[in-house]
Amino acid sequence: MLRGIGQLRRCASITSPALRYLASKQKHTLPDLPYDYAALEPHISAEIMQLHHSKHHATYVNNLNTTEEKYAESLAKGELMQMIKRDFGSFEKLKEMMSAMSVGVQGSGWGWLGYKKDSGRLQLAACPNQDPLQGTTGLNPLLGIDVWEHAYYLQYKNVRGDYLKAIWNIINWENVEERLKAAMK
Repeated sequence: MLRGIGQLRRCASITSPALRYLASKQKHTLPDLPYDYAALEPHISAEIMQLHHSKHHATYVNNLNTTEEKYAESLAKGELMQMIKRDFGSFEKLKEMMSAMSVGVQGSGWGWLGYKKDSGRLQLAACPNQDPLQGTTGLNPLLGIDVWEHAYYLQYKNVRGDYLKAIWNIINWENVEERLKAAMK
């Protein structure tokens, strides 16, 4: 079992993007105040400032670090990530392949990560327009990336590739894992 962010950084088999993000992060540290504890006297005493900063604020920072470590450990265990590694080699490979496929959709459509029940494998597919994944490929939808211009044009203009780089930062992997479990039944 992983014991902290330091071990996560050393674990080369970690493939979850959220886990990779957490593993690459340094622990949060208590920021220094930009002024001396006594700077607000006589209105707020130095003792109160020191207590709130060095005890209360420090506790929040430490609790945040602990929570992130526990979250990272839970992400490392999922069956989805094991299947991604088995079927694509690594999370990075999945990301590269799905992004390339999605950027290549002509006009509007979707890039999909799906589950093929009869083979028990994950697969990628692209569907133009509103074509349904399951109806056209037989795959159970796990993760869809909308590549219609309305999904990204206001922010990314016509640079779909930049949108596809950013989208990986907000994917709800817990939901994708739930969808996989339901599809496997």
